[in-house]
Amino acid sequence: MQKGMHIDTERCVRAVQSKDARFDGWFFTAVLTTRIYCRPSCPVVPPKAENMTFFPSAAACQQAGFRACKRCRPDTSPGSPEWNQRADLVARAMRLIADGIVDREGVPGLAARLGYSTRQIERQLLAELGAGPLALARAQRAQTARLLIETTPLPMAEIAFAAGFSSIRTFNDTVREVFALSPSELRTRAPKKGATASTPGVLSLRLPFRAPLNPDNLFGHLAATAVPGVEEWRDGAYRRTLRLPYGHGIVTLTPNPDHIACRLTLGDLRDLTVAISRCRRMLDLDADPVAIDDQLRADPVLAPLVDKAPGRRVPRTVDEAEFAVRAVLGQQVSTAAARTHAARLVTAHGEPLDDPEGGLTHLFPSPEALAALDPDSLAMPRTRRATFTTLVAQLADGSLNLGVEGDWAETRARLLALPGFGPWTVDVIAMRALGDPDAFLPTDLGIRKAAQELGLPSTPAALTARAAAWRPWRAYAVQYLWATDSHPINFLPV
Repeated sequence: MQKGMHIDTERCVRAVQSKDARFDGWFFTAVLTTRIYCRPSCPVVPPKAENMTFFPSAAACQQAGFRACKRCRPDTSPGSPEWNQRADLVARAMRLIADGIVDREGVPGLAARLGYSTRQIERQLLAELGAGPLALARAQRAQTARLLIETTPLPMAEIAFAAGFSSIRTFNDTVREVFALSPSELRTRAPKKGATASTPGVLSLRLPFRAPLNPDNLFGHLAATAVPGVEEWRDGAYRRTLRLPYGHGIVTLTPNPDHIACRLTLGDLRDLTVAISRCRRMLDLDADPVAIDDQLRADPVLAPLVDKAPGRRVPRTVDEAEFAVRAVLGQQVSTAAARTHAARLVTAHGEPLDDPEGGLTHLFPSPEALAALDPDSLAMPRTRRATFTTLVAQLADGSLNLGVEGDWAETRARLLALPGFGPWTVDVIAMRALGDPDAFLPTDLGIRKAAQELGLPSTPAALTARAAAWRPWRAYAVQYLWATDSHPINFLPV
């Protein structure tokens, strides 16, 4: 699969005729005779090829006057993998739009964060996606509105503003235009079993993904490194606290064969879109595992590892600054020691919150709170203390930005310039916080041990050269190499 796939008409037609779910989110099929747009895997009888046209985004379909199919619900398909595997302007803009920046700060805010003019951004998004930032944000608002209409008993006025609409009239008009149903008709058609009854601020939803998905290393890693008070594994689910633009939240994520069950408790429903986006990003749910595994499987050393447990994802984070702090705490210490250090910071400097289910007690401390602490109170060697204080100071004053809008190469360079930041720390942040799918850890002890056991070169330089064939998916190769060990990060907790 490749950039601009919607242009390859022949390939798109084949995908639609075979109802291939792997292509959901890569492109959308618009039917000229019915004026409906669908995902490639739509269960209805495929239209004639001459009646199909293809678009790169749901927003582009809506801009062209097509409405969403009521059977396949194209607005609920996984997102395009491109936005998490590319670092160019369009990809960075799409990550920010998914994070709700246009709703909060408008297109000027999007442009300011990216360092481009609004005209440049609109031109590039239109060229590649067939829709500008306002249309893309509008499509996302419509999707959020539908989710709230179908899964909560909230009044429509509350849903309108929670989804990011500026008025109830705009909300009504958009829902009718996109779904060919009024908001009340959407609610009437929704399956009754999907409703989350009466607990205010609690929503249950399903997070789709492209199969296969192996949950072992994904949830195993999150559970094994969980910081007490902020994260926990309970009853087959990963739970954690969330710091969000309008308030805070708690998420419970449970792996299922065909989806991730997600239960969100939000202090402010306007944070729903952001919370979903960050959870999907943490679990790497928009990845294209078939394309990734096919390339890694071409290496005869990796092929047996991929065949044994395909669909491994890269466990990421909901908070890039938090992860960077935790990466420093984990330098040259065990997983257990890193958790202990982080737990002390949480207890002393985290923001307390109430968990209705018990178990979670705090938000992870903000960079501003950590920058204000007394360095002498940190139980760590002097050099690492200097690394820690420099990092949190730059995060707090904004001179270092690890957000989704960042340029990966530029951010790597800034991190490497910090005292105490070597290749391992920078690459683990690049892999799990920045989301670089090609980040590689040749100096990691687990990787070197796996390489030695598999007959790969074990020195960093030689292993890096050998791994060139795995690009641009070396972060996924890391997951397969790590999985050769019996460390708890590789297994779902019992």
